[in-house]
Amino acid sequence: MTKEKSKRKKFRNDIFSYTTTKDGKVFIYWQGKLSKTIKGKDACKFLNRIITSSPQEQQMVMAKITGNFKRGNERS
Repeated sequence: MTKEKSKRKKFRNDIFSYTTTKDGKVFIYWQGKLSKTIKGKDACKFLNRIITSSPQEQQMVMAKITGNFKRGNERS
């Protein structure tokens, strides 16, 4: 098992979520709390990547976009 695959297993399907608005903004939430807002080209790229990803990959994508969550130092 590679290092990246082992990281993916630690994310449950309900840690990160996202919503979109009519004007193209994407809000990314961590455990129900707003963590990041993206818009414009970044939001389009995010949505294209999320649509084609599995649930575990979606969690990884959102973790990387939000920043420090990819390093394992997130708080409970």
